[in-house]
Formats: sequence, structure tokens, C-alpha cells
Amino acid sequence: MPVVNFQNSKTLNYQPNSFKRAEKSLLCSPFTVKLFETMRRQSVALGAIASENGVKNGYTQQPLSELACDDALGWLIQVGLLRREVDGQGITDSFRLTPLGHQLIEKYQGQNLPAPSWSDHLYNFVIRWFRLPF
Repeated sequence: MPVVNFQNSKTLNYQPNSFKRAEKSLLCSPFTVKLFETMRRQSVALGAIASENGVKNGYTQQPLSELACDDALGWLIQVGLLRREVDGQGITDSFRLTPLGHQLIEKYQGQNLPAPSWSDHLYNFVIRWFRLPF
């Protein structure tokens, strides 16, 4: 079972299925590793990821509409890679990595994400479409 151990935090254990699902979702996402490496250090606003800003900042390969971007980020929240940033007024439009996200990005730090296989795309599509709990 993968383990995460950060300074000043408890050790977190993840089920292998959860880790596998999160990794496949990461690989199938429209985002680059640069976005997630930035999220390791700070929160990133939706406006910096969507449309031409995402390409300019190196967060996406091609422009994504705000709706498509928010949908893709929402899926990464559901699989446990990301969380929405919260301030004194409530939920914001910024995103950060969860401990599981930190662990996965550590694995790919300094390199491009590998291209997902057809089976990865199919698996991700099925669990995303049906929202199956596995």
C-alpha cells in the first residue's frame, strides 16, 4: 500500500485501487506536470489554467474552456488528487494537491507524464462516466 509522509503530518495509507485510479486519471487529464508541480507549492486559480492562459503558463497543451477545465479539475477532486482552496469567505476558484496528489506528482517530478494507453483511457472513461467506486 503506498504511503505518504510529509513534515508535520500523519502517515497516510492508500488502497492500491485508489492509487491506481488516481494515477490513471492523472495520466488521462488534459494538464501537464508543470501545473501539478506548481500546485505542490501554491494554489492555482482556474483563470490561470483555462483558455490561452493555460497554454501560456505551460499548464495545458491546448486551450480549454473554463467549463471543460473546471470539469477536468472536478474529476481530479473526485478521485482524490486535488482539493479546492478555501479562504475566510468560503470556497475559492483555486486548487491545491491533496497528500495523494503530492505522492503521485513526486513520482513524475521533473519529467513529462507518460502517454496513457488505450486501456487507461477506457478505464478512466468508464469510471468517470458511471462514477463507479473502484
